[in-house]
Amino acid sequence: MPEFNPAYLQLLKTGELHHRAAEAAMHLVNCDGCGWECHVDRRTDRLGVCRTGLRACVSSYGPHMGEEDPLRGWRGSGTIFFTRCNLRCQFCQNHDISQTSNGKETESNALANIMLELQSLGCHNINLVSPSHVAPQIIAAVEIAAQNGLNLPLVYNTGGYDSLVMLKLLDGIINIYMPDMKYANANIALKYSKIRNYPRMNQAGIREMHRQVGDLQIDEQGIATRGLLVRHLILPYNIAGTSAVVHFLADEISRDTYLNLMDQYHPCFNARLYPRLSRPITPQEYQTAVNLAHEAGLFRLDSKKTIC
Repeated sequence: MPEFNPAYLQLLKTGELHHRAAEAAMHLVNCDGCGWECHVDRRTDRLGVCRTGLRACVSSYGPHMGEEDPLRGWRGSGTIFFTRCNLRCQFCQNHDISQTSNGKETESNALANIMLELQSLGCHNINLVSPSHVAPQIIAAVEIAAQNGLNLPLVYNTGGYDSLVMLKLLDGIINIYMPDMKYANANIALKYSKIRNYPRMNQAGIREMHRQVGDLQIDEQGIATRGLLVRHLILPYNIAGTSAVVHFLADEISRDTYLNLMDQYHPCFNARLYPRLSRPITPQEYQTAVNLAHEAGLFRLDSKKTIC
């Protein structure tokens, strides 16, 4: 397999990667690292919504064969799960990770070693899950890992509630952005994920991501090397607003957007406290979402289905 030459290696050579790491760390003093913009000083005992201080908290890591085909390939996506997602989705299927601190606080050197270990295992990429609140720590780790031979694509696997300030610091560091587009309606987002202004923040972030990396590029072996891959979880009763989501992507991003319409919703965590979230989606709801995407002009849809 030909060696991949990520742009972050050029940033390392010029010293720009070190500059980005230092600048990102400064944002922890008055934190605006994600969509919450808590403005807490994360060097102190005062914590923001993410409940994370100066060290990233890693729940687990390893080769993952459950991601989209262009990410998992045949050797797996090198996934690192960070605890304390910056969203509060009441139906989260990974709530034992995303809504807890059940992990290990990890220094930048150790996080870099995890990346290098995943590379040594043959993973096709480094897949950073729920990274938004620990982007400065990730940049610091990438600098160390790159100095020691890291040369895999970096995947930013985010819930889509990101800070433009931090995304711009990630320009040239992240190769593949994989954001969720969870909701088209701000009131729905507030009700079910407890976040403010989600559509506005989400759409602004996706515009910036696409500006940086463009449409998803896949090599001759079927492995993604660069670009935007969007996930949209279909919810019962069209709660997520699929029509508005697909039209935004087709009309304002690109009709070449690679979109995974995710059909695996089932009630988890606190979902049964919300009547409209208390059942799985139906095959008809899934097919309606696919039809809406096609009608909007999107044709690069992930083809896997789990419902029958």
